[in-house]
Amino acid sequence: MTRFGTVLLDLDGTVVDTVALIRESHRHAVQTVLGRDLSDDQLTANVGRPLIDQMRAFSEDHADALLVAQRAWNHAHTAQLIAAYPGMDSLLGRLHDAGCSIGIVTSKARGTVQLAFDALPDVARHVDGLIAMEDTTAHKPDPDPVLAGLALLGGTAGDACYVGDAPFDITAGNAAGVTTIGVTWGFFDRATLAAAGPDLIVDDIPALGAALLGEGV
Repeated sequence: MTRFGTVLLDLDGTVVDTVALIRESHRHAVQTVLGRDLSDDQLTANVGRPLIDQMRAFSEDHADALLVAQRAWNHAHTAQLIAAYPGMDSLLGRLHDAGCSIGIVTSKARGTVQLAFDALPDVARHVDGLIAMEDTTAHKPDPDPVLAGLALLGGTAGDACYVGDAPFDITAGNAAGVTTIGVTWGFFDRATLAAAGPDLIVDDIPALGAALLGEGV
């Protein structure tokens, strides 16, 4: 038995390793459009929010051009740079076999999510539902995407969790009333996640599995 009937997860930096893909896509856009060189931390500071908001953080005036440049490079290099986190597909399979409903709640556009799913079908086959950027008008850190995920899968907040690697994920999940779990293998470190107030932080996939499956909890 799982600890939760519904498990919602962020995608980037949580379920799939897109750290290099997104960082270098942002770098390409900022260098191409703005002629600037930013640090890795500056480039990824807003990952987890909708892409246009991330581009606005670089430049309000050039956000649209940044978006076009970022998406073009990202889509062209997804198959090359995306990677699976070892053990994630197995964990999702165990959750699915135990009767858990599994949803992805992401700020990514559906077309970009599909590129990730096409590249990593072993992960995608376990997903029962998807909430992408187009599915809500408000986005993380607002709770609406998490609430939409619950509604899509027929879950309730008291029997659900949201797993993510960004403070925006934790804030959204807390506001939606679900249990929140931060993971440290993505874009943000433990201290940044802790400041957002998750119910739990885990450092590896076996620890996440133990929490979701109620082992030692």
